[in-house]
Amino acid sequence: MIRRSLLEWQSLAHGEGEECIPAWAADRLVAVARRSPLAGKNGKGILEHGRHALGARQVVGVIVADGCALEILPKIDAKPSESDPDNRAYLRDRLVHMLAVALDLEIDSGTMTSLGSQRDTLLEVLIGLFSRKLADALRQGMPRRYMACEDELPALRGRLDVVRQFTRLAASPQRLACRFDELSPDTPLNQIMKAAVSRLLRVSNNADNQRRLAELGFAYADIADVPVSGLRWDDVHLDRTNARWKELITLARLLLGDRFQTSSMGRQDGFSLLFEMNTLFEEYVGRLLKRALSGTGFSVSLQGGRLFCLENETDGRQVFQTRPDILVKRGNEVVQIIDTKWKRISSRIDDPKQGVSQADVYQMMAYGQIYQCNSLSLLYPHHFALADSPGTLASHRIGADQARLRTMSVELGSRQAVIQQLRQLTLELAEAEAC
Repeated sequence: MIRRSLLEWQSLAHGEGEECIPAWAADRLVAVARRSPLAGKNGKGILEHGRHALGARQVVGVIVADGCALEILPKIDAKPSESDPDNRAYLRDRLVHMLAVALDLEIDSGTMTSLGSQRDTLLEVLIGLFSRKLADALRQGMPRRYMACEDELPALRGRLDVVRQFTRLAASPQRLACRFDELSPDTPLNQIMKAAVSRLLRVSNNADNQRRLAELGFAYADIADVPVSGLRWDDVHLDRTNARWKELITLARLLLGDRFQTSSMGRQDGFSLLFEMNTLFEEYVGRLLKRALSGTGFSVSLQGGRLFCLENETDGRQVFQTRPDILVKRGNEVVQIIDTKWKRISSRIDDPKQGVSQADVYQMMAYGQIYQCNSLSLLYPHHFALADSPGTLASHRIGADQARLRTMSVELGSRQAVIQQLRQLTLELAEAEAC
């Protein structure tokens, strides 16, 4: 198995060189990537397959093909350490941390240490997290549910199916057509868990993960095999008796395919676990901002607003609905609009290579007009090339109005550090606008 790791915005050479990935492996990885919905209708966008190199475009995760695997990690600056000179373990930790926030998963530091992010790929880390949580949950018992059953029995059980009794069983009065409820483990929840275990057992290469998944496979031996496309997610009902399974459902949905990524398994052997960093960064910032402003009198709305840009003067029909990433409100008043951008920003807003795009500026100006808000912010991940510390990088007045467009950055360290940065940024801007 050939394994390689690269950072987004970087490229990986393919060919005959010592540091290159073989051309056949590059072709297989690209073929699997193109089956992902994230690749778009033309099958492109995840991996750029040039003549001599592979490159990733704002997508991170793992692509596994027959005989090869490629891990793509987010470009987050960090000082290298002796134990982690290329920062691979740190980047995996940060990515898992962002996923945990976006998906409401609780992962303590002890669990992260035991997952072995320094030696394993992101895929193995997530498989380890899922299998450990599932094993812990099963120690408290497999959930069961009363299921509607039908059977032909020598004695009445439950209710008699009169129609079936006097039609199909009319010639066999010694058998009774019964309808009854039976407490069974073969529920949609357990079928989802079994599907996830079966899928991950086929793609995991870590010995500990394989052993744990094999043990889980024995535990689910009597559960029906349901293809991923046939899983009944809507039939899973969580209440106080099975609330501990909420995180496992989230992880199973992630690993079997959902919002941020896609998992694909076609006629060719292949598996992809991919995340669009723009979407993930937006969800991460929004959820942490909600925590940062808790108890301050401000509220946070993600993908809210939904006001329209235009209204037809003849029939009043509205068109071009807006969806700002984040609205910060005081009561019903929008006091700040934040759009997140997963991009390495320059300290100069007009830098033609790394500055803010004109389209982003026009979009924010439209938001300010439609939502009657004077505080507009574009938020980027912080990196070492910026001369300033995390926070407000630049502030610009929009025409002769009172509106301001600010570019800001946040350093993706620990959860508490990010919460503190977001809280400080928002409250400072709110106080400035009030003056």
